[in-house]
Amino acid sequence: MQETRIALRFVGKYDTASVSEYCALGGYGALRKALSMDKASLIGEVASSGLRGCGGAGFPTGRKWEMVSAAQGAQKYVVCNADEGEPATNKDRVIIAGDPHSLIEGMAIAGYAVGADMGYIYLRYEYPYLFPVLENAIADARNAGFLGSNIFGSGFSFDLKVVSGGGAYVCGEETALLESIEGKRGEPRFKPPYPGTEGLYGCPTLINNVETLVTVPSIVLNGGAWYASFGLGDHCGTKIFTLSGNLVNRGVFEYPRGTNLRQLIYEVGGGCPNGRQLLGVQTGGASGNIINGDMLDIPLDIDDCSAAGATFGAGDIMVFDDSKDVLEIVENLMEFFAHESCGKCTPCREGNARLLELIRKIRRGEGTMEDLDTLADLSETMMDCSLCGLGQASPSPVVSTLKNFRGAYLSMIEGGQR
Repeated sequence: MQETRIALRFVGKYDTASVSEYCALGGYGALRKALSMDKASLIGEVASSGLRGCGGAGFPTGRKWEMVSAAQGAQKYVVCNADEGEPATNKDRVIIAGDPHSLIEGMAIAGYAVGADMGYIYLRYEYPYLFPVLENAIADARNAGFLGSNIFGSGFSFDLKVVSGGGAYVCGEETALLESIEGKRGEPRFKPPYPGTEGLYGCPTLINNVETLVTVPSIVLNGGAWYASFGLGDHCGTKIFTLSGNLVNRGVFEYPRGTNLRQLIYEVGGGCPNGRQLLGVQTGGASGNIINGDMLDIPLDIDDCSAAGATFGAGDIMVFDDSKDVLEIVENLMEFFAHESCGKCTPCREGNARLLELIRKIRRGEGTMEDLDTLADLSETMMDCSLCGLGQASPSPVVSTLKNFRGAYLSMIEGGQR
């Protein structure tokens, strides 16, 4: 399958230490064009593209920009969520390492659109080697006049700062991220108010993911209709997918939204190596649903994945072959979530620990049929009552495997009762 590279268009195409090489590719041309447009027209182009947030939630980007632009406040901010803490997700680090200037340009365009003069890149703590890449690129852009005061003589000023993440999975949640930037413990806030009206330091704040922001310059240059034409069916644009696990070809790839999951696994990923058969696939990261091999004919987009019982998330595709134990996979995931819960709300703090205990009990051969009911009931409570997306989504591996791999649970329980 031929890739359609828009977010990845310049990755590896220039020396990241040379802003002039980026400009030779047409870099910062989109910023110049954006500053010649009125803000409503600029936001309209982004809205008409159908671009949706690429960090997992999938909120329409144009609508988010409209909300922040309309918010009242003398000071506004743009924040890039580069806290790529989802296991098996690698797209943002690939973009930053290979094309930091597209991110800078996208943030400056966003700042102009919503009326912000300052932006922050919240970089994952575990990516220290990318910190100087970003800081050097920002300094080069500032020295070249693409950041700072009166950019292109337009009267618009915008600058950027890189902030190191807190090393916690929960800081990928937008309000916990804001708390961390402010120097506080990274815990999610109660909503409302939402960041668009009361975000960083109490000011209206636009928060977008790395992939979302690097897509913006192409939309500005070519138009919203151009970007929307790349989707398959009713789906607009492209998406970066991270293929990992038991595959012949693992890596980061960009394809039109709506691409079939089966095609992605077998035509791009090459299927399972060493003659093994596919057991299951976890889509959408560690908090995504785990589906079986009979459920692969899914168009990869948020709505279609949800309807089919899968998860779209940030585009992660983790493949497991038939040498794996489903319950061992679930136990490993629940260990992660029990460790990463910030502890602020009871459903997540206690619920993840209890789910882990029950999975371990079943794996030891000590489980009962009542334990399966408890797993389902507790998961439902967590999904309904947890404060943020961590607790709301962390039971997904349990819920989905109870449905799609119930036989694995029954075998453990029945074997333990003999």
